[in-house]
Amino acid sequence: MEKLIKEVRILKIYATLLTIVCGLLFILAFKANSSVEHFKEIDVERINIVEKDGTLKMVISNKERQHPGMVNHKNMKQRERDAGLIFFNSLGDECGGLVYDANEKESGMVYSIDQRNTDQIMQLQYLEQAGKDKKRVYGLKLWDRPDNFPLEDIIKFEDSLKKLNDPVASKKAYAMLREQGKLTNERFFAGKTADGDVGVFIRDTKGKTRLKLYIDKNNQTHIENLDENGNMVK
Repeated sequence: MEKLIKEVRILKIYATLLTIVCGLLFILAFKANSSVEHFKEIDVERINIVEKDGTLKMVISNKERQHPGMVNHKNMKQRERDAGLIFFNSLGDECGGLVYDANEKESGMVYSIDQRNTDQIMQLQYLEQAGKDKKRVYGLKLWDRPDNFPLEDIIKFEDSLKKLNDPVASKKAYAMLREQGKLTNERFFAGKTADGDVGVFIRDTKGKTRLKLYIDKNNQTHIENLDENGNMVK
């Protein structure tokens, strides 16, 4: 009887300890899932921001590990890209980003916003060429891109031309696309040009400059209305 009482007492102690341990593990697990970690400093080559289901939404990366881009949830071919941020939408497409870099010859920073299913339609950019003939361009630039020539088709088109390795055939192919209205056209620039002009420069649907409002490097003001051949219209 005493032996039985002793065994029951041991079982009670064991059950109590087990309950305490399980409770502590539960508390620690809950804390781990609900707490926000705080770091004073962290060195990392790349960070992937994802949804709960693993869908990629943003990449912050150095140059070596930068994402090549994505179209319809498929990674593009590996290519060299500058360090920065790349954004991805829920369609599985790259939809813009911020990249920057500099070397002895040039420097720059570009923030891009992409049109659905294709490339950028708006950029805030700064580009500078170093050296004796220093040129600096910065401002806001807009493009028009067709809806019937998505990025996947553009990539296939350019890859096929690279395989041909024929400059004459490439020129004809691009001319055909222009006739079909499938090429991108710059429409607007507001900022400073390489010539030192600061102002607004507007192009027509064919990409030809039609209106200029600017101040040149000699502080002279200009308002130029141009026809489709680049001639001044009075």
